[in-house]
Amino acid sequence: MFELIKPNTNIDFMKMRPMAFTFSAILTGLGLLALVLRGGPNYGVDFTGGVMLHVAVDQSVTINEMRGAVDGLGPEAEGASVQDFGSQPGEFLVRLPSAEENFEQTSVENLKKALAQQFASKGYRELRTEVVGPRVGSDLRRRGVLSVLLSTLVMGIYIAFRFDARFGLGVAVALMHDVLVTIGALALTNTEIDLTVVAALLTVVGYSVNDTVVVSDRIRENMHHSQKEDLSHLINRSLNETLSRTLLTGGTTFFVLVVLFFMGGGVIHAFAFTLIVGLLIGTYSSIFIASPIVEMWKGGASASMSKAKA
Repeated sequence: MFELIKPNTNIDFMKMRPMAFTFSAILTGLGLLALVLRGGPNYGVDFTGGVMLHVAVDQSVTINEMRGAVDGLGPEAEGASVQDFGSQPGEFLVRLPSAEENFEQTSVENLKKALAQQFASKGYRELRTEVVGPRVGSDLRRRGVLSVLLSTLVMGIYIAFRFDARFGLGVAVALMHDVLVTIGALALTNTEIDLTVVAALLTVVGYSVNDTVVVSDRIRENMHHSQKEDLSHLINRSLNETLSRTLLTGGTTFFVLVVLFFMGGGVIHAFAFTLIVGLLIGTYSSIFIASPIVEMWKGGASASMSKAKA
């Protein structure tokens, strides 16, 4: 059978630790710099408040024509964005952020009328309208941030309880690294952050932990059978033994996400992009962040050996 990783492969991952930490620091720094330069994350209507219009026109109307029409509406469409709906040609989402509680009765109604007049001969139809008030958007934003932070904390505590305190620390640091790098990638590409992106971030946290648990379990198993082996060598061996599984799992998931990114349409574009970045960085961190932190905390080696005996 085809073997992705040969059984006797012996890559010295621990030797790459300084280079990996430097690379991660650069990625995190670039993301934080992008956030500062852009004045924070690019929150969508879900978190800032506003209106989302789902409209349909003839299939001959392109997204550039729709964007040109919206931009030409003047102050009524200030800050509006347009994207393909994805499922059907000729369907678009028009998002209009607003900080006013009564915006639906003012500028949005005028926007609807202007679009209806602009595309009256193109079969214009308003399919649905979603309204999010600024206060609700602010509450959703707070809850979204807390959900990501709490999930990261709980995952770290679980791993610390399930394996060892240093494994928990490694997971917590790796997860924060994954989230920060992914958010940094969103900032660098100026991707809009909405509820679907928060769902993708939570998925990234779960996926990264799943991958790290497999590696941690193999490390603990090898500790039980090779108690006198040098910890650095033992972790390297464990990583090499699980490398094939890590690459196969990550690779198959990656291919599905790439198809989703290119074929899924504009509505789930940000969702798929977030998952792709999170998948890549999560796979990387389980090898080059979480495991090296376990190796660095050599003071807990004796405690780990005791647990392995049990």
